[in-house]
Amino acid sequence: MTVISIQSQVAFGHVGNSAAIFPMQTHGIDVIAVPTTLLSNRPGYPTIRGRVLEAPLVADLLRGIEERGAVDACEMILSGYLGSPDIAAVVAEFVARAKARNPKLAYCCDPVLGDRDRGLFVHADIPALVRDRLCPLADIITPNHFEFEWLGGANATTTDEVIAAAQALMARGPSTVVVTSAELADTPRGEIETLAIEKSAPGSRAWRVRTPRLPISPNGTGDLFAALFVAARVEKKNTPDALSHAASAIFAVLERTAARGTEEMRIVESGEFLVRPPRRFDAAAIGR
Repeated sequence: MTVISIQSQVAFGHVGNSAAIFPMQTHGIDVIAVPTTLLSNRPGYPTIRGRVLEAPLVADLLRGIEERGAVDACEMILSGYLGSPDIAAVVAEFVARAKARNPKLAYCCDPVLGDRDRGLFVHADIPALVRDRLCPLADIITPNHFEFEWLGGANATTTDEVIAAAQALMARGPSTVVVTSAELADTPRGEIETLAIEKSAPGSRAWRVRTPRLPISPNGTGDLFAALFVAARVEKKNTPDALSHAASAIFAVLERTAARGTEEMRIVESGEFLVRPPRRFDAAAIGR
């Protein structure tokens, strides 16, 4: 099993590929990691070193792994933080080329654009490129609630509104939409939820999973969730099982992180929980 993961990379901490590689490897997946940035650490610390990579370099790395046969042997491409509009274009061209070469290849786009606290935090030209070029190529997209509303162009505060907005997005490309960090009108106090909506003739099917809200909000949780969901799908789990597994595993990591009181997620020391979470949160079917 092989996944090509195209994301940011940090030397210290756990975001981007530095949050995604190990969790996928614990599931027996061979990860071909292509960086879009090389940074000392994530933003938020007093200093940050490194830079966004040049788009021609990223394109060269992607061409190089193609030459090694990676596209032919791969089950899934995962993309996350892109760094620049030019890199977004490079990734779109690579995904289109790869899917034409290997029709069995799936693509998961984690549209890293922003969050409720900060709004959009990427270059101003990236969101439209993600919406108009990457999402239509994707089989799966995993936006957080803020990103989902931005991509859909409207607020979604009820399950009916989420399902309707997801159906509109699926009409333009992806067959599965997963909305993380969702806070809806009926979300119980003290909980957070993730919803998955999947194309199913003649309409769609949808599920939700709720987990307790913990008193921490470390960076990289979306990157970790996308990696866990991709790992479950590569292992041939269906959408509700993949949703349940990813939500359960990330809760286990965050619970341990909260107990340790650290800023960075305790991903490595939670390795056993990534595959076998000690507490399972089941996905429940929902409908309009």
